[in-house]
Amino acid sequence: MTLLSVNVNKIATLRNSRGSNFPDLLKVTKDIQDFGAEGITIHPRPDERHIKYSDAILLKNIVKSEYNIEGNPIPKFMDLVLEIKPDQVTLVPDKVDSLTSNQGWDTIKNHDFLKSIIKKLKNQGIRTSIFINPKINMVKGAHSVGADRIELYTESYASKYETDRDLAIKPYIEASIKANDLGLGVNAGHDLSLENIEFFSKKITSLLEVSIGHALICESLYLGLENVIPMYIGKIK
Repeated sequence: MTLLSVNVNKIATLRNSRGSNFPDLLKVTKDIQDFGAEGITIHPRPDERHIKYSDAILLKNIVKSEYNIEGNPIPKFMDLVLEIKPDQVTLVPDKVDSLTSNQGWDTIKNHDFLKSIIKKLKNQGIRTSIFINPKINMVKGAHSVGADRIELYTESYASKYETDRDLAIKPYIEASIKANDLGLGVNAGHDLSLENIEFFSKKITSLLEVSIGHALICESLYLGLENVIPMYIGKIK
């Protein structure tokens, strides 16, 4: 069964835009879980333009479902996650000035670095996932460095979905099959939406988790969080 993890970065962005505590990130996170979300994802960045490092610590007591923290494993990030010990850490190679995540790891070029980072996380009992493009050699590299899961970067799928969804999904099917053969779990995220997620989840039958933030929050402006979260769950089950 695929689980829905809701990324609450956009809630923090809205809060930070006025310099107050409205909307209240902790309350919204609690409500999102009450509405049915099976996990919470955050992606703190060094400039703290949305989720703050202090938010990550406070959320530890609010998240009663799965807690997934994404980010580039710079020293500050590693100190944070090793203190919190979330259920899962997803390693993402985003640059300091990146607007959003826009590429997966080169798990071959960064083999030694990723292997050392994953060892530190797993020594603390933290499940590890690596954000990668849907390429067989990157899946093999993720297995080689000791990751528990991969998170497939789905921007390419989303951008090609309307033109040719069968062609768009093909590399993801191939990557997920290889991951399963190697004993890796499969997560996915980035630009998944109510429009394209059902087809994706039906084709990737081994999909364990999707992490969705931007689209879900945008859709909720029209439809309401309490309605949108069950809608997603209905499409991926």
